[in-house]
Amino acid sequence: MDGVLVHENHLVPGADKFLAELRTNEIPFLVLTNNSIYTARDLQARLRHSGLDIPVESIWTSALATATFLNEQRPNGTAYVVGESGLTTALHEIGYVLTDSDPDYVVLGETRTYSFEAITTAIRLVLAGARFIATNPDATGPSREGILPATGSVAALITRATGKEPYYVGKPNPLMMRSALRRIGAHSQSTVMIGDRMDTDVISGLEAGMRTILVTTGISGSKTAEGFPFRPTLILDSVADLVGNTRDPFALL
Repeated sequence: MDGVLVHENHLVPGADKFLAELRTNEIPFLVLTNNSIYTARDLQARLRHSGLDIPVESIWTSALATATFLNEQRPNGTAYVVGESGLTTALHEIGYVLTDSDPDYVVLGETRTYSFEAITTAIRLVLAGARFIATNPDATGPSREGILPATGSVAALITRATGKEPYYVGKPNPLMMRSALRRIGAHSQSTVMIGDRMDTDVISGLEAGMRTILVTTGISGSKTAEGFPFRPTLILDSVADLVGNTRDPFALL
């Protein structure tokens, strides 16, 4: 989502035409984000404000992927959550009980107001035997004032205090890509991952068996890509370059 369709809450020029062509050609798609703060409905409203009308069912977040994973691992379980409504809502919807009393899991997500008290509780519960899950490994996130510590940084704090590493569900774990594929009934061989980051998007698409497209409207550029031991299938300036080629994007090669 960020860096591909929108950049700093502004529409990437041509992204609306790209999505319109996907719909015209009846090509199913999902918009993915590692951000676990917002619900899919919240994100739909934010995208609409940017000029993109995307249905709720076409938005897939690390919070939703985490809830799906936990539901498969331990249905009707319990969790202590450090995070926002995007994560708590996703867990409530799969029937999880949120508690600080002997939970099955400590689930760490992103929040703008990490509480020392909540982090301390999480540390004590992990030491007491709760399994440690984190929505994504991103160390920092953006804000108007500069970078903010994100899930990965707080997870490192908990790990240092407990000696327990979390299981990260979101990108670059290909698990998130595979859960997205199942959501739209797609197969990796006929699906393309379009992202703006080599270290999360491209590698997770690659490891999930998909062809990948890197667009340079976000974090990684062509020069950045050269520094990695793996490459995307295709590098484009923007998703706007795919307009007219959504049926066969690799005709551009």
